[in-house]
Amino acid sequence: MSRSENGPAPEDVPSAADPHTPAAAQPEASPKSAAESLAAVPTTSGTIVLETPADVLETPADEPATGAEAPAEAEAAAPAPAPVRTGSRIDDLWLRIVRTPERARLLNWLIPALILLLAAGVRLWNLGFPHALVFDETFYVKDAYSLWGNGYESKWPDGVNERFNAGDVNIFLKDAAYIVHPPLGKWIIGVGMAIFGADNAFGWRITTALMGIIGVGLIMVVARTLTKSRTLAAIAGFLFAIDGHAIVMSRVAILDNSVMVFALLGFWFILKDRAWLERHLDAWIAQRGDAPLGSARGPVIWNRPWVFAAGLAFGATTSVKWSGLYFLAAFGIYLVAVDVLARRRRGLGQFPIGSALQALATFVLYVPIAAVVYLASWTGWLTTTGGYYRNWADDPANAWQGLFSWVPHSIQSLVFYHQQMYAFHVGLSTPHSYQANPLGWLAMIRPTSMWYVAPPPEDCGSNLCSQAITSIANPLIWWVAVLATLYLVYRLTRHQEWQVGLILMGMVAGYLPWLAYTERTVFQFYTIAFEPYLLLGLTFVIGLIIGKREDPRPRRTSGLATVGVFLGAATALSIFWYPLWTAITVPYWFWQMHAWFPSWI
Repeated sequence: MSRSENGPAPEDVPSAADPHTPAAAQPEASPKSAAESLAAVPTTSGTIVLETPADVLETPADEPATGAEAPAEAEAAAPAPAPVRTGSRIDDLWLRIVRTPERARLLNWLIPALILLLAAGVRLWNLGFPHALVFDETFYVKDAYSLWGNGYESKWPDGVNERFNAGDVNIFLKDAAYIVHPPLGKWIIGVGMAIFGADNAFGWRITTALMGIIGVGLIMVVARTLTKSRTLAAIAGFLFAIDGHAIVMSRVAILDNSVMVFALLGFWFILKDRAWLERHLDAWIAQRGDAPLGSARGPVIWNRPWVFAAGLAFGATTSVKWSGLYFLAAFGIYLVAVDVLARRRRGLGQFPIGSALQALATFVLYVPIAAVVYLASWTGWLTTTGGYYRNWADDPANAWQGLFSWVPHSIQSLVFYHQQMYAFHVGLSTPHSYQANPLGWLAMIRPTSMWYVAPPPEDCGSNLCSQAITSIANPLIWWVAVLATLYLVYRLTRHQEWQVGLILMGMVAGYLPWLAYTERTVFQFYTIAFEPYLLLGLTFVIGLIIGKREDPRPRRTSGLATVGVFLGAATALSIFWYPLWTAITVPYWFWQMHAWFPSWI
């Protein structure tokens, strides 16, 4: 059957050899290691494609036996078997809706736009409430405002929060404040205050909200690139749009939403580089004609703009929080592995040498730009003299001697400052009532309560009222996504699909390093950095459940119904939880209905 990526499709899902086809429908994969599958080069049969209407509606029937010797009675006695009905009524309805190319193109843009509009609505509605510094906004909002004023984070007078909430904001001092995170995330928060003013909560939260909306758009782009399915891309975006953790992290002006966006952007660039590398290797082999490959090592490819872009994105991630280094390192290793396997599978006999040389080129393209971006984020500190430890190396007793004495004092001071920041992070063990051990993050044992007050009874028509901002994910979406990701770990060992390996690399970068810090004071809301990869894993499994339009009608219908029930239940739960994500005043008994476990209180 012919296939077209641009044809209208009710469900653009896998072909029989597709990674989104259930395992029972796939031929047995040749033995490969799980590590090898993390970087397997994509092929046409390993992607999800759209079927044309003809593929859906036309089912070939077996031809009856014919010939000069075949009696008419035999033909009548052996009728052709009835064609098996495929697809579902939803497929049929969708094909009627998009029966013209113009309608198909319109919906291809309209559906993502509506999802972005939904994401914007739930993030921007009443964004300025509460007009008070919420949770760690007490650090990052004030740091951001003084950063824009002095060029470095500064101290504030005692009792400043009440005055800041009241609109008395221009009271920061010239004395430097000791901070333990790079400046980029605070520069981003400061943009909103520079435009809308620091005397209103909307001004200090708007850029964080916009980053959250961008994240929803990005996950749709990534899912579309990864699966070749517009439907699965829309599902991924919808789930991210309505999830409570993502909503809360977009409505509170702290740093982690920016970590998520820059890391996801880098992930997309890594995904784009896979196809780029494959094309260039194939073009190089084609140019050789019939020359044997047994003694070839392959080209050193310097023209890899997506690698450069990924370095830039992960450099920005690290410029918000040092946890961005995990993404930079993990996907740097991934890039090397992709190249090694691509050369080996193409039969390049000297692929170890070629890959070693390419690894050096990749390092040059990838790491220095990340370092430049990181250093640039400290521009305010470097170009002023008032920052914390800014003049440390000006003391002759502190300045470097010998081989590195030529290094500017500003850089020496910055290095010393980073040593102190690192010592703070590794030693942070101050107890906090909402700290959450990373071992419990996937189970969502201890979500973070960021705001809670008890308004007067008349505000809710009950004896007791509550206002809460709880950074808790939609429980159904989160737990099912975790189960789907665990299934993908198993699936990787069975089918070695590169898409699964890439999704799991996002989890490796965003989650696994934290397991080394189980004794530190850390919080559940850090999980926003890897939530997109949980949802991409869930989306991949949803593709398996939905099946494809050539499936028998009962199989196809049951798959669509299962996913439809799940999405409906997830939507209902988001509506149920939304008041506790956005500080809507509710009766206390309604708040208690959400305390499913003692650790959620």
